Amino acid sequence: MRLQGLLSFPLTPFTGDDKVDLTVFAEHLERQIAAAPSALFVACGTGEFTALSADEYRDVVATTVRVADGRLPIFAGCGGGPQAAREFAQIAAECGANGLLLLPPYLVTSTPAGLVEHVRYVASATALPITVYQRANAVLDTAAAVALLDIPTVVGIKDGRGDVDAMLRLVIAVRQSGHPRAQEFGFLNGLPTAEMSVQAYEAIGVESYSSAVLCFAPDIATAFYRAVRAGEKAAVSRLLAEFYLPLVALRDRVPGYAVALVKAGARLDGLEVGPVRPPLVDLSPEHLAELKAIIARGRAALAEVAA
Repeated sequence: MRLQGLLSFPLTPFTGDDKVDLTVFAEHLERQIAAAPSALFVACGTGEFTALSADEYRDVVATTVRVADGRLPIFAGCGGGPQAAREFAQIAAECGANGLLLLPPYLVTSTPAGLVEHVRYVASATALPITVYQRANAVLDTAAAVALLDIPTVVGIKDGRGDVDAMLRLVIAVRQSGHPRAQEFGFLNGLPTAEMSVQAYEAIGVESYSSAVLCFAPDIATAFYRAVRAGEKAAVSRLLAEFYLPLVALRDRVPGYAVALVKAGARLDGLEVGPVRPPLVDLSPEHLAELKAIIARGRAALAEVAA
C-alpha cells in the first residue's frame, strides 16, 4: 500500500453548538475527492483528531468510508496512549478504513527503540496497514526505521520534522537494508504546508506529500503539484512567491494556525466548517482579511502561469 502523489487531509466540521457536522463533512469529502488525491487521511492533524471523542471519531471514519465508496483509499488517524491508540485503530477497522496514520504517543518521550515497540503494540490490535507519523516526541533513527520493516502491517513513515538530512538517512537505511519489504516501503512528506519542502524531499526520494491547501484552494494545490511533477520551475517559483511563502508567514504568527488557517480558508471557499476546537484559536479579523488577500494573489499567479 505504498502511496504516490498528492494526499488529502480533510477537516472535521463543527456546528455552532459544537457537534460534528456530518452533512458539511460529506460535502467537503466530495470536493476533496473531485480534486483527485491519491488517498484521504481523515481525523488526523488537520482533522483535529485530538479534539474528537471516540463516538465522533467513529462517525467521521464511517462517513468517509460511505462517501468515498471505494473510489480511493481511506486512512484514519489514531493516537494517544498505547491503549487509546489501539482502541481508535479498532474503531477505524470496524468502520471499514483501509489504513491508519499512527500519531505520536501522548506526552511520553522515549527512545527510538521504545517508539518501535509502541508501534508494534498498536499494530497487534488490527490488521490494517499503518503509516507511522514522525514528529514531536516520536523520532526514529536508522535502526528503528529498519526495525519497522519487521512489523508486517507497517507500510511507511510520514515525516513532520523537516530535517532533510535525517530523513535521507532513514530512506537510505530502509532502501539499502536488504529487507524483502525495503523497496515497497513508503515515505511521505507531512510537513505543514508541505509544498514549501516538496522539491527538497523529492530529491531524496520522498515524492508523496500532504497538502492542507487542497482543503480550501484545490485549484492552486493541484496546479502546484502538476508543475512540480512536470518540472515547470518558473510556475513553481511563482506560486511559492505569491501564495505559499505569504501563507506560511501568516501561519507562523500564531501557534495552531496550521489548522485554523485551513478552516478559515474553507469558510472563505463557501464551506461552513465552523470553528476550531480549543486549545486551537480561530483567526483574528485582521488575519482573516490577510488570508483572503493571499488566496486572491495565489489565484492571480495561477492565472498568469496558466496563460
